[in-house]
Amino acid sequence: MQKQIKDILIVGVGGQGTLLTSRILAQVAVQMGQDVKVSEVHGMAQRGGSVVTQVRYGEKVYSPIIKKGDADIILAFEKIEAARWLGFLKPDGKVIINDDRVDPLPVMSGKAKYPINITDKISQLVPDTQIVDATSLAIECGNIKSANVVLVGMLSDAIGLPPEEVEKAIKKMVPEKALDVNLKAFEEGRKLLSNAS
Repeated sequence: MQKQIKDILIVGVGGQGTLLTSRILAQVAVQMGQDVKVSEVHGMAQRGGSVVTQVRYGEKVYSPIIKKGDADIILAFEKIEAARWLGFLKPDGKVIINDDRVDPLPVMSGKAKYPINITDKISQLVPDTQIVDATSLAIECGNIKSANVVLVGMLSDAIGLPPEEVEKAIKKMVPEKALDVNLKAFEEGRKLLSNAS
């Protein structure tokens, strides 16, 4: 039986825009007449700690929590965070990773080393892994902060969200002064996935 609920896990660190991303996706789901539930967990977000949001949408969603092994997609804003949450991905799930490195506190303090070749290891475990440099693309679009919307573009294409509905949601959720950059970032993100397939 085909699953009726779409489960999306969005992971990153404080300041990368994971919360805005989940709110844009939730808005799109609402616009499409879907039931949607969102859960947010902030771990010392202001110090660069983990921020995890779960977005579930479909005809009827009873819980905002994604079970381990059930996520259709993990959208990771940082490499270690992608690895940390892989256990939530379903066996044939997809991972989209921004090739960005944010050193956690143990690495900054010298008590641990940042894992080498971490994206290679993830790709070996998950065949449907895509690694992108959303941060550089966001800079080219005009603002490094729009890297999250580059990833929204990739995600929306991967799960088949209508682009016009995503643009409508971006217009609703993003401040007007940052709108042009974010719409451009969204379009560039969509092209990334199309070019990769």
